[in-house]
Amino acid sequence: MSPDDYRRLRGSGGRPSRHAPSGGRPGPVQAYDVIDLNSATGLPEFMRGGLGNAAGRPVTERSAMRNATFNRAVTVTASTIGMLPLNLHRRARDGTIEKASDHPVARLLRDKPNAAQTPRAFKSYMQGRALLKGNAYAFKVPGVNGPQALWPLDPDRVAIKQAEDFSLAYHYQPKTGGKRIFSANEIFHLRAPWSCDGILGEGLLSLSAEALGLAGLADDAAARMMRNGAYVGGVLQHPKTLGYEGALSLRKQFEERFVGPENAGRWVVAEEGMEVKPFGATGRDAEGIAQRKLQAEEISRFTGVPRPLLMFDETSWGSGIEQLGLFFVTYCLLPWFNAWEEEIGRSLLNDRDRETHYAKFNEAALLRGSLKDQAEFLSKALGGPGAGGFMVPNEARDKMDMNPEPWGDTPAWQQGASNAQST
Repeated sequence: MSPDDYRRLRGSGGRPSRHAPSGGRPGPVQAYDVIDLNSATGLPEFMRGGLGNAAGRPVTERSAMRNATFNRAVTVTASTIGMLPLNLHRRARDGTIEKASDHPVARLLRDKPNAAQTPRAFKSYMQGRALLKGNAYAFKVPGVNGPQALWPLDPDRVAIKQAEDFSLAYHYQPKTGGKRIFSANEIFHLRAPWSCDGILGEGLLSLSAEALGLAGLADDAAARMMRNGAYVGGVLQHPKTLGYEGALSLRKQFEERFVGPENAGRWVVAEEGMEVKPFGATGRDAEGIAQRKLQAEEISRFTGVPRPLLMFDETSWGSGIEQLGLFFVTYCLLPWFNAWEEEIGRSLLNDRDRETHYAKFNEAALLRGSLKDQAEFLSKALGGPGAGGFMVPNEARDKMDMNPEPWGDTPAWQQGASNAQST
Protein backbone atom coordinates (compact mmCIF):
# COMPACT_ATOMS: atom_id res chain seq x y z
CA MET A 1 0.00 0.00 0.00
CA SER A 2 1.34 3.39 -0.99
CA PRO A 3 1.55 6.34 1.46
CA ASP A 4 -1.26 8.10 -0.44
CA ASP A 5 -3.54 5.08 -0.05
CA TYR A 6 -2.70 4.91 3.65
CA ARG A 7 -3.59 8.57 4.12
CA ARG A 8 -6.91 8.09 2.35
CA LEU A 9 -7.68 5.08 4.56
CA ARG A 10 -7.07 7.31 7.57
CA GLY A 11 -9.67 9.73 6.22
CA SER A 12 -7.68 12.54 4.64
CA GLY A 13 -10.54 13.45 2.32
CA GLY A 14 -9.30 11.16 -0.44
CA ARG A 15 -6.94 13.85 -1.70
CA PRO A 16 -3.35 12.73 -2.36
CA SER A 17 -0.75 14.69 -0.46
CA ARG A 18 1.20 15.43 -3.62
CA HIS A 19 -1.37 18.12 -4.43
CA ALA A 20 -0.80 20.05 -1.22
CA PRO A 21 1.35 23.20 -1.32
CA SER A 22 4.63 23.37 0.57
CA GLY A 23 5.15 20.64 3.09
CA GLY A 24 2.73 18.15 1.54
CA ARG A 25 0.89 17.64 4.82
CA PRO A 26 -2.34 15.67 4.57
CA GLY A 27 -5.64 17.33 5.38
CA PRO A 28 -7.55 16.92 8.62
CA VAL A 29 -8.74 13.47 9.59
CA GLN A 30 -12.37 12.99 8.62
CA ALA A 31 -14.06 10.11 10.36
CA TYR A 32 -16.91 9.95 7.83
CA ASP A 33 -14.67 8.84 4.93
CA VAL A 34 -15.57 5.17 4.62
CA ILE A 35 -15.63 2.53 1.93
CA ASP A 36 -17.84 -0.49 1.48
CA LEU A 37 -15.50 -3.49 1.30
CA ASN A 38 -18.45 -5.72 0.37
CA SER A 39 -19.10 -3.73 -2.79
CA ALA A 40 -17.86 -5.25 -6.03
CA THR A 41 -16.51 -1.87 -7.14
CA GLY A 42 -15.81 -0.10 -3.86
CA LEU A 43 -12.32 -1.32 -3.00
CA PRO A 44 -10.93 -1.41 -6.58
CA GLU A 45 -12.22 2.11 -7.26
CA PHE A 46 -10.78 3.34 -3.97
CA MET A 47 -7.35 1.85 -4.67
CA ARG A 48 -7.37 3.58 -8.06
CA GLY A 49 -7.55 6.93 -6.30
CA GLY A 50 -11.24 7.16 -5.52
CA LEU A 51 -12.52 9.80 -3.12
CA GLY A 52 -14.07 8.40 0.05
CA ASN A 53 -17.45 9.58 1.34
CA ALA A 54 -20.08 8.73 3.93
CA ALA A 55 -22.04 6.66 1.41
CA GLY A 56 -19.16 4.18 1.22
CA ARG A 57 -19.05 4.44 -2.58
CA PRO A 58 -15.63 5.79 -3.71
CA VAL A 59 -15.86 8.35 -6.49
CA THR A 60 -13.40 8.36 -9.39
CA GLU A 61 -13.44 10.30 -12.61
CA ARG A 62 -14.65 7.24 -14.50
CA SER A 63 -17.49 6.48 -12.07
CA ALA A 64 -18.52 10.15 -11.90
CA MET A 65 -18.71 10.48 -15.68
CA ARG A 66 -21.01 7.43 -15.76
CA ASN A 67 -23.60 9.57 -13.97
CA ALA A 68 -25.81 11.02 -16.70
CA THR A 69 -26.46 14.37 -14.98
CA PHE A 70 -22.82 14.93 -14.04
CA ASN A 71 -21.62 13.86 -17.49
CA ARG A 72 -24.00 16.24 -19.22
CA ALA A 73 -23.02 19.17 -16.97
CA VAL A 74 -19.28 18.63 -17.50
CA THR A 75 -19.45 17.99 -21.24
CA VAL A 76 -21.81 20.89 -22.02
CA THR A 77 -19.59 23.32 -20.10
CA ALA A 78 -16.29 22.05 -21.53
CA SER A 79 -17.60 21.81 -25.10
CA THR A 80 -19.13 25.30 -24.93
CA ILE A 81 -15.86 26.82 -23.73
CA GLY A 82 -14.09 24.88 -26.48
CA MET A 83 -16.28 26.11 -29.31
CA LEU A 84 -16.49 29.79 -28.31
CA PRO A 85 -14.06 32.16 -30.06
CA LEU A 86 -11.29 33.41 -27.75
CA ASN A 87 -9.74 36.54 -29.25
CA LEU A 88 -6.81 38.75 -28.34
CA HIS A 89 -7.67 42.44 -28.56
CA ARG A 90 -5.45 45.51 -28.82
CA ARG A 91 -6.36 48.93 -27.43
CA ALA A 92 -4.82 51.76 -29.48
CA ARG A 93 -3.77 55.15 -28.15
CA ASP A 94 -6.81 56.86 -29.65
CA GLY A 95 -9.08 54.49 -27.69
CA THR A 96 -10.07 52.28 -30.62
CA ILE A 97 -10.07 48.51 -30.14
CA GLU A 98 -9.13 45.95 -32.74
CA LYS A 99 -8.31 42.25 -32.89
CA ALA A 100 -4.58 41.64 -32.45
CA SER A 101 -4.50 38.84 -35.01
CA ASP A 102 -0.80 39.40 -35.71
CA HIS A 103 0.26 38.73 -32.10
CA PRO A 104 1.90 35.32 -31.35
CA VAL A 105 -0.53 34.67 -28.49
CA ALA A 106 -3.46 35.16 -30.86
CA ARG A 107 -2.08 32.33 -32.99
CA LEU A 108 -2.01 30.03 -29.96
CA LEU A 109 -5.59 30.89 -29.03
CA ARG A 110 -7.19 30.81 -32.48
CA ASP A 111 -4.99 28.71 -34.78
CA LYS A 112 -2.63 26.15 -33.26
CA PRO A 113 -1.95 25.78 -29.52
CA ASN A 114 0.31 22.77 -30.13
CA ALA A 115 1.13 20.17 -32.76
CA ALA A 116 -1.48 17.66 -31.56
CA GLN A 117 -4.57 19.72 -30.70
CA THR A 118 -6.88 22.20 -32.36
CA PRO A 119 -7.92 25.28 -30.36
CA ARG A 120 -11.28 23.66 -29.62
CA ALA A 121 -9.67 20.42 -28.39
CA PHE A 122 -7.14 22.31 -26.25
CA LYS A 123 -9.73 24.56 -24.59
CA SER A 124 -12.15 21.67 -24.03
CA TYR A 125 -9.45 19.50 -22.45
CA MET A 126 -8.15 22.25 -20.19
CA GLN A 127 -11.68 23.20 -19.16
CA GLY A 128 -12.55 19.58 -18.42
CA ARG A 129 -9.47 19.12 -16.23
CA ALA A 130 -10.19 22.34 -14.36
CA LEU A 131 -13.81 21.29 -13.82
CA LEU A 132 -13.06 17.80 -12.53
CA LYS A 133 -9.69 18.24 -10.85
CA GLY A 134 -9.82 21.94 -10.03
CA ASN A 135 -6.59 22.68 -11.93
CA ALA A 136 -5.40 22.46 -15.53
CA TYR A 137 -1.75 22.90 -16.48
CA ALA A 138 0.04 23.53 -19.76
CA PHE A 139 3.78 23.87 -20.35
CA LYS A 140 4.70 27.00 -22.29
CA VAL A 141 7.23 26.00 -24.93
CA PRO A 142 9.59 29.00 -25.14
CA GLY A 143 9.96 30.83 -28.43
CA VAL A 144 11.56 34.00 -29.78
CA ASN A 145 8.52 36.24 -29.26
CA GLY A 146 6.95 34.39 -26.34
CA PRO A 147 5.42 30.92 -26.02
CA GLN A 148 5.32 29.05 -29.31
CA ALA A 149 3.16 26.16 -28.03
CA LEU A 150 1.07 25.10 -25.04
CA TRP A 151 1.33 21.42 -24.08
CA PRO A 152 -1.20 20.15 -21.48
CA LEU A 153 0.06 18.30 -18.41
CA ASP A 154 -1.87 15.68 -16.46
CA PRO A 155 -2.95 17.43 -13.22
CA ASP A 156 -2.67 14.15 -11.32
CA ARG A 157 1.06 14.20 -12.07
CA VAL A 158 1.68 17.78 -11.00
CA ALA A 159 2.48 18.91 -7.44
CA ILE A 160 2.85 22.54 -6.44
CA LYS A 161 5.32 23.53 -3.74
CA GLN A 162 5.70 27.00 -2.30
CA ALA A 163 9.08 28.28 -1.13
CA GLU A 164 9.71 30.60 1.81
CA ASP A 165 9.75 33.59 -0.55
CA PHE A 166 6.22 32.57 -1.73
CA SER A 167 7.46 31.54 -5.19
CA LEU A 168 5.82 28.46 -6.69
CA ALA A 169 7.48 25.43 -8.25
CA TYR A 170 5.55 22.89 -10.34
CA HIS A 171 6.87 19.34 -9.89
CA TYR A 172 5.81 17.18 -12.83
CA GLN A 173 6.27 13.40 -12.93
CA PRO A 174 5.73 12.12 -16.51
CA LYS A 175 4.72 8.54 -17.24
CA THR A 176 8.27 7.79 -18.31
CA GLY A 177 11.50 9.47 -17.31
CA GLY A 178 12.50 11.51 -14.33
CA LYS A 179 10.71 14.29 -12.54
CA ARG A 180 10.83 17.79 -13.99
CA ILE A 181 10.52 21.01 -12.00
CA PHE A 182 9.04 24.08 -13.69
CA SER A 183 8.89 27.62 -12.40
CA ALA A 184 5.59 29.50 -12.31
CA ASN A 185 6.67 31.46 -15.42
CA GLU A 186 6.84 28.22 -17.43
CA ILE A 187 3.32 27.01 -16.67
CA PHE A 188 -0.12 28.11 -17.81
CA HIS A 189 -2.26 27.33 -14.76
CA LEU A 190 -6.06 27.46 -15.09
CA ARG A 191 -7.70 27.28 -11.64
CA ALA A 192 -11.29 26.57 -10.66
CA PRO A 193 -13.13 29.57 -9.17
CA TRP A 194 -13.24 28.02 -5.69
CA SER A 195 -9.97 27.52 -3.79
CA CYS A 196 -9.23 26.60 -0.18
CA ASP A 197 -5.68 27.98 -0.13
CA GLY A 198 -5.57 30.51 -2.97
CA ILE A 199 -3.15 28.37 -4.95
CA LEU A 200 -5.02 25.22 -5.93
CA GLY A 201 -8.55 25.14 -7.29
CA GLU A 202 -11.13 22.70 -5.94
CA GLY A 203 -12.67 20.43 -8.57
CA LEU A 204 -16.16 19.03 -8.84
CA LEU A 205 -14.96 15.51 -8.07
CA SER A 206 -13.92 16.42 -4.55
CA LEU A 207 -16.64 18.98 -3.87
CA SER A 208 -19.51 16.72 -4.98
CA ALA A 209 -18.10 13.38 -3.79
CA GLU A 210 -20.96 12.87 -1.31
CA ALA A 211 -23.70 13.58 -3.87
CA LEU A 212 -22.00 11.42 -6.50
CA GLY A 213 -21.55 8.58 -4.00
CA LEU A 214 -25.23 8.64 -3.04
CA ALA A 215 -26.25 8.81 -6.71
CA GLY A 216 -24.07 5.79 -7.44
CA LEU A 217 -25.71 3.83 -4.63
CA ALA A 218 -29.19 4.76 -5.91
CA ASP A 219 -28.23 3.56 -9.40
CA ASP A 220 -26.81 0.34 -7.95
CA ALA A 221 -30.01 -0.31 -6.02
CA ALA A 222 -32.10 0.20 -9.16
CA ALA A 223 -29.79 -2.09 -11.16
CA ARG A 224 -29.97 -4.84 -8.50
CA MET A 225 -33.75 -4.59 -8.44
CA MET A 226 -33.92 -4.95 -12.21
CA ARG A 227 -31.46 -7.84 -12.15
CA ASN A 228 -32.73 -9.78 -9.16
CA GLY A 229 -36.23 -8.45 -8.43
CA ALA A 230 -39.47 -10.10 -9.45
CA TYR A 231 -41.85 -7.88 -11.40
CA VAL A 232 -45.42 -9.17 -11.64
CA GLY A 233 -47.71 -7.24 -13.94
CA GLY A 234 -51.02 -8.37 -12.45
CA VAL A 235 -53.25 -11.28 -11.48
CA LEU A 236 -56.08 -13.19 -13.15
CA GLN A 237 -58.54 -13.90 -10.36
CA HIS A 238 -60.98 -16.83 -10.82
CA PRO A 239 -64.05 -17.10 -8.59
CA LYS A 240 -63.52 -20.82 -8.24
CA THR A 241 -60.55 -23.09 -7.69
CA LEU A 242 -58.51 -23.93 -10.79
CA GLY A 243 -56.59 -27.14 -11.06
CA TYR A 244 -52.91 -27.25 -11.94
CA GLU A 245 -53.52 -28.09 -15.59
CA GLY A 246 -56.18 -25.42 -15.90
CA ALA A 247 -53.87 -22.75 -14.44
CA LEU A 248 -51.04 -23.66 -16.84
CA SER A 249 -53.39 -23.60 -19.83
CA LEU A 250 -54.85 -20.26 -18.80
CA ARG A 251 -51.44 -18.68 -18.35
CA LYS A 252 -50.25 -20.02 -21.72
CA GLN A 253 -53.27 -18.60 -23.53
CA PHE A 254 -52.89 -15.24 -21.78
CA GLU A 255 -49.19 -14.96 -22.66
CA GLU A 256 -49.78 -15.90 -26.28
CA ARG A 257 -52.50 -13.29 -26.72
CA PHE A 258 -51.38 -10.38 -24.61
CA VAL A 259 -47.65 -10.54 -23.85
CA GLY A 260 -45.18 -8.60 -26.06
CA PRO A 261 -45.14 -5.21 -27.76
CA GLU A 262 -47.14 -6.46 -30.74
CA ASN A 263 -50.07 -7.22 -28.40
CA ALA A 264 -49.97 -3.97 -26.48
CA GLY A 265 -53.37 -2.34 -26.02
CA ARG A 266 -55.50 -5.45 -26.59
CA TRP A 267 -58.55 -5.88 -24.43
CA VAL A 268 -58.97 -8.92 -22.19
CA VAL A 269 -62.15 -10.99 -22.51
CA ALA A 270 -62.62 -12.57 -19.10
CA GLU A 271 -64.48 -15.88 -18.94
CA GLU A 272 -66.28 -17.70 -16.14
CA GLY A 273 -66.33 -14.62 -13.89
CA MET A 274 -62.53 -14.03 -13.98
CA GLU A 275 -61.22 -10.57 -13.14
CA VAL A 276 -57.98 -8.92 -14.34
CA LYS A 277 -56.27 -6.92 -11.60
CA PRO A 278 -53.02 -5.14 -12.64
CA PHE A 279 -50.41 -4.24 -10.04
CA GLY A 280 -49.52 -0.56 -9.73
CA ALA A 281 -46.24 0.95 -8.59
CA THR A 282 -45.60 0.52 -4.88
CA GLY A 283 -44.57 3.24 -2.46
CA ARG A 284 -41.11 1.70 -2.36
CA ASP A 285 -40.77 2.03 -6.14
CA ALA A 286 -41.88 5.65 -6.00
CA GLU A 287 -39.43 6.35 -3.18
CA GLY A 288 -36.54 4.94 -5.23
CA ILE A 289 -37.45 7.08 -8.23
CA ALA A 290 -37.73 10.18 -6.04
CA GLN A 291 -34.31 9.48 -4.51
CA ARG A 292 -32.68 9.25 -7.93
CA LYS A 293 -34.31 12.53 -9.02
CA LEU A 294 -33.14 14.21 -5.82
CA GLN A 295 -29.53 13.15 -6.43
CA ALA A 296 -29.72 14.44 -10.00
CA GLU A 297 -30.83 17.81 -8.65
CA GLU A 298 -28.08 17.79 -6.01
CA ILE A 299 -25.43 17.15 -8.66
CA SER A 300 -26.83 19.90 -10.89
CA ARG A 301 -26.49 22.41 -8.03
CA PHE A 302 -22.75 21.76 -7.82
CA THR A 303 -22.27 22.40 -11.53
CA GLY A 304 -24.41 25.52 -11.93
CA VAL A 305 -25.78 24.33 -15.28
CA PRO A 306 -29.50 25.18 -15.75
CA ARG A 307 -31.90 22.25 -15.36
CA PRO A 308 -33.22 22.28 -18.96
CA LEU A 309 -29.67 21.93 -20.32
CA LEU A 310 -29.26 18.79 -18.19
CA MET A 311 -32.23 17.20 -19.98
CA PHE A 312 -34.29 16.30 -16.92
CA ASP A 313 -36.62 19.29 -16.53
CA GLU A 314 -40.26 18.46 -17.19
CA THR A 315 -41.31 22.08 -17.72
CA SER A 316 -41.67 23.79 -21.09
CA TRP A 317 -38.92 26.30 -21.81
CA GLY A 318 -39.05 26.64 -25.58
CA SER A 319 -40.24 30.24 -25.45
CA GLY A 320 -37.53 31.19 -22.95
CA ILE A 321 -34.51 29.86 -24.83
CA GLU A 322 -32.90 33.32 -24.94
CA GLN A 323 -33.21 33.79 -21.17
CA LEU A 324 -31.92 30.26 -20.64
CA GLY A 325 -28.79 31.07 -22.63
CA LEU A 326 -28.34 34.29 -20.69
CA PHE A 327 -28.63 32.39 -17.38
CA PHE A 328 -26.10 29.78 -18.55
CA VAL A 329 -23.60 32.44 -19.60
CA THR A 330 -24.03 34.70 -16.56
CA TYR A 331 -24.12 32.19 -13.71
CA CYS A 332 -22.15 29.26 -15.07
CA LEU A 333 -19.72 30.34 -17.81
CA LEU A 334 -18.84 33.90 -16.82
CA PRO A 335 -16.59 32.88 -13.87
CA TRP A 336 -14.70 30.57 -16.25
CA PHE A 337 -14.44 33.33 -18.88
CA ASN A 338 -12.77 35.51 -16.26
CA ALA A 339 -10.45 32.69 -15.17
CA TRP A 340 -9.28 32.10 -18.76
CA GLU A 341 -8.92 35.79 -19.65
CA GLU A 342 -7.00 36.72 -16.49
CA GLU A 343 -4.67 33.72 -16.73
CA ILE A 344 -3.91 34.51 -20.38
CA GLY A 345 -3.02 38.07 -19.40
CA ARG A 346 -0.91 36.95 -16.44
CA SER A 347 0.82 34.00 -18.04
CA LEU A 348 1.06 34.57 -21.81
CA LEU A 349 1.51 38.33 -22.14
CA ASN A 350 4.59 40.27 -21.10
CA ASP A 351 4.44 43.45 -19.03
CA ARG A 352 4.50 45.75 -22.08
CA ASP A 353 1.77 43.90 -24.00
CA ARG A 354 -0.37 43.60 -20.91
CA GLU A 355 -0.91 47.36 -20.94
CA THR A 356 -2.57 47.35 -24.36
CA HIS A 357 -3.64 43.73 -25.02
CA TYR A 358 -6.29 41.56 -23.41
CA ALA A 359 -8.07 38.31 -24.17
CA LYS A 360 -11.84 38.06 -24.36
CA PHE A 361 -14.37 35.33 -25.13
CA ASN A 362 -17.03 36.18 -27.68
CA GLU A 363 -20.04 35.07 -25.65
CA ALA A 364 -22.33 36.84 -28.12
CA ALA A 365 -22.15 33.65 -30.20
CA LEU A 366 -24.38 32.05 -27.54
CA LEU A 367 -26.78 34.97 -27.24
CA ARG A 368 -27.58 35.79 -30.84
CA GLY A 369 -31.21 34.71 -30.59
CA SER A 370 -33.40 34.28 -33.65
CA LEU A 371 -32.81 35.98 -37.01
CA LYS A 372 -35.71 38.30 -36.24
CA ASP A 373 -34.14 39.35 -32.93
CA GLN A 374 -30.77 39.91 -34.62
CA ALA A 375 -32.36 42.03 -37.36
CA GLU A 376 -34.14 44.23 -34.81
CA PHE A 377 -30.96 44.66 -32.77
CA LEU A 378 -28.81 45.57 -35.79
CA SER A 379 -31.46 47.98 -37.07
CA LYS A 380 -31.37 49.91 -33.79
CA ALA A 381 -27.56 49.67 -33.62
CA LEU A 382 -27.15 51.19 -37.10
CA GLY A 383 -29.62 53.99 -36.46
CA GLY A 384 -31.36 56.03 -39.11
CA PRO A 385 -32.73 59.49 -39.94
CA GLY A 386 -33.08 61.39 -36.68
CA ALA A 387 -31.63 58.56 -34.60
CA GLY A 388 -27.88 58.12 -34.35
CA GLY A 389 -26.64 54.55 -34.03
CA PHE A 390 -23.61 53.11 -32.27
CA MET A 391 -22.49 50.74 -35.04
CA VAL A 392 -21.37 51.21 -38.64
CA PRO A 393 -22.56 48.87 -41.42
CA ASN A 394 -19.27 46.99 -41.64
CA GLU A 395 -19.48 46.17 -37.93
CA ALA A 396 -23.00 44.86 -38.42
CA ARG A 397 -21.86 42.83 -41.44
CA ASP A 398 -19.04 41.36 -39.37
CA LYS A 399 -21.61 40.21 -36.78
CA MET A 400 -23.34 38.28 -39.58
CA ASP A 401 -20.02 36.89 -40.94
CA MET A 402 -20.30 39.00 -44.10
CA ASN A 403 -17.47 40.72 -45.95
CA PRO A 404 -16.96 44.49 -45.44
CA GLU A 405 -17.97 47.03 -48.09
CA PRO A 406 -16.06 50.17 -49.15
CA TRP A 407 -18.94 52.35 -47.96
CA GLY A 408 -19.45 50.39 -44.74
CA ASP A 409 -17.31 52.53 -42.45
CA THR A 410 -19.68 55.50 -42.66
CA PRO A 411 -22.56 55.47 -40.14
CA ALA A 412 -25.89 54.62 -41.71
CA TRP A 413 -27.60 57.75 -40.43
CA GLN A 414 -24.90 59.90 -42.10
CA GLN A 415 -25.36 58.03 -45.35
CA GLY A 416 -29.08 58.78 -45.20
CA ALA A 417 -28.38 62.50 -44.58
CA SER A 418 -25.88 62.64 -47.48
CA ASN A 419 -28.38 61.04 -49.86
CA ALA A 420 -31.06 63.54 -48.81
CA GLN A 421 -28.75 66.51 -49.48
CA SER A 422 -27.68 65.16 -52.89
CA THR A 423 -31.28 64.90 -54.00
